[in-house]
Amino acid sequence: MVSQAKKGDKDAFLSLIDENRLSIYRVARGILNNKEDIEDALHNTIIKSYEKIGTLKKDEFFKTWIIRILINECNLILRRNKKTIFLDKLENEKSYSDDYGNIELTSVVNSLSEDLRITTVLYYFEDMSTKEISEMLNIAEGTVRSRLARAREKLRDFI
Repeated sequence: MVSQAKKGDKDAFLSLIDENRLSIYRVARGILNNKEDIEDALHNTIIKSYEKIGTLKKDEFFKTWIIRILINECNLILRRNKKTIFLDKLENEKSYSDDYGNIELTSVVNSLSEDLRITTVLYYFEDMSTKEISEMLNIAEGTVRSRLARAREKLRDFI
């Protein structure tokens, strides 16, 4: 299907997006905290990936490739948003489940720094290996493992 999309088949491209829709949404939600920002990142990612699909070297890496584009888009949005600081973002909110009294997972993950949050989302929510993450983020595999260990430690402290 990727090869068809590379040849300009819009339906094939849309099928690829549909197949990966949940994954790219979860990654965007794991990085960004604002619904509008998530929508912007997804929209920009789809447009850029459609325009650049010809640059994808190996068809089997489509998911990794589109997630890398998404992460870049999310980082652009985060840099843009750093110019404006909202007080409600500075508050350390904890969201509790009415049924179980547990801290809501997304709130806890969102409390992590950007590098720890991206690594955590890719590893735990997208089931990517440390090797895949290292290749996607262009960092050493040891750095991925280190970030995951730091994230687990911070999450334990938070909970």
